[in-house]
Amino acid sequence: MGELRKSEKKKQSIDLSIKATWLGISKMYNLLGADFDISHSIGFVLLNIDPIEGTPATKIAPLMGMEARSLTRMLKSFEEKGLIERVADKTDKRKVIIRLTDFGQAKREMSKQTVKVFQRRVEEKVSEDELGVFFHVIDKINEVIRDPKGQMFDEIRDRLKSFGITEENVPK
Repeated sequence: MGELRKSEKKKQSIDLSIKATWLGISKMYNLLGADFDISHSIGFVLLNIDPIEGTPATKIAPLMGMEARSLTRMLKSFEEKGLIERVADKTDKRKVIIRLTDFGQAKREMSKQTVKVFQRRVEEKVSEDELGVFFHVIDKINEVIRDPKGQMFDEIRDRLKSFGITEENVPK
């Protein structure tokens, strides 16, 4: 069984940095939206609904990286709050279009303006070149996440085996 070396220097973890930053952004949006009864997650969904045409219900979850079941519950809540309405598609009655109500449009605009101010504030602190590098790095990280051949999983299994850990000997 391999040993963990205490002498290994701790490096800043990429995933922890991204998660901590994302949680900070989410908390900031929630604090800013609290006075307007709008959360980060509500704003995020509203921004993914076309303000003029509406958006097919089946297209919203993939746009946001959500599971359809989670979105269904959220949309029901939005409907109850008067933010959206469900409308049958004019050409295909099987499809449901999610449209913003006037109230939903107002909440969407609040979210949009909040995002724009945050974007501007970041751009004041970070140069265009730095932002270019940031987005390039994010794209590379997303390539690693997609891992189409599953190589990362194989490498993790191999590393765990060196510590005597396998799927068979870990209690479930």
